[in-house]
Amino acid sequence: MPDLSIILPFHNEADGVRELLKRLTPVLSRLELSYEIIAIDDGSRDATYAALVHARELDHRLKLIRMARNFGKEAALTCGLHAATGKAAITMDSDLQHPPEVLPDLVAAWQQGADLVYAIRRNRDTDSGLRRLFSRAFYAVFRTIAEIQMPEGAGDFCLLDRKVIDAVNALPERNRFMKGLVSWVGFRQATVPFNVEPRVGGHSSWNFFRLIRFAFDGLSAFSTLPLRIWTWGGAAVSLFALGYGVYLTLRTLMYGIDVPGYASMMVGILFLGGVQLLSLGMIGEYLARVFTEVKARPIYLVAEKVGFSEEAP
Repeated sequence: MPDLSIILPFHNEADGVRELLKRLTPVLSRLELSYEIIAIDDGSRDATYAALVHARELDHRLKLIRMARNFGKEAALTCGLHAATGKAAITMDSDLQHPPEVLPDLVAAWQQGADLVYAIRRNRDTDSGLRRLFSRAFYAVFRTIAEIQMPEGAGDFCLLDRKVIDAVNALPERNRFMKGLVSWVGFRQATVPFNVEPRVGGHSSWNFFRLIRFAFDGLSAFSTLPLRIWTWGGAAVSLFALGYGVYLTLRTLMYGIDVPGYASMMVGILFLGGVQLLSLGMIGEYLARVFTEVKARPIYLVAEKVGFSEEAP
């Protein structure tokens, strides 16, 4: 059993493989801990896997997993945690936005007794203004409505002790929001600040709409408040309608019957129709997640493994 498992998901990042390992390997060597590097090729369409195979020829501590297709980053991280055999694991991006030079700080916090060590962003200079605004809004909403607390600026750059790895691996759900799952299991936590660096090679596949979807996946996985909102909204609309009915009744008794306005009727119908469609859509989002869980399909499929013994998971 190595001391550390480094988990690196790759997707169309052939240009950055050499530079990443060039910076990562010396840092790991200075830690004086045994380690393994698990690289997961998440259905890349470029030469990422070929670059990883070439890198393994130079360092056999690099283990490779090629997934059958692109299952997404959450599935790749899940695959890496399933395969990790170390006493602790560090998950990090492979584009060097998570600098390897921060690893000694994560390990030091772990050796001082923390079971889960988050690397917290000091800055978001590499993100656009809209993305920074969206990120702050997401963490604010998540802290308000979610059943767990996740540090602002926390991402997939973190260290997990073996007991945390085993706890996360034991969770059966298929809609996986890894940052939330890691926070949910608890244990003793610590944080280490770091500066995000510019991306090396490739480009991000996370456009704004995918980020919106991912954010809702996280919120729906750890809160039922979006469903309850429509219960409260329905109650509020019903009370308003009851009050308005009482008002019309009293007005009719006092002033007689007048011709109701067409505009106000249309506004009321359109408003209630929109509320109903929105509430049905919200219920549908949760129902879709239930449907995914009930199907019980595997989170990922592996096409090839290189460097693992037969006993390794």
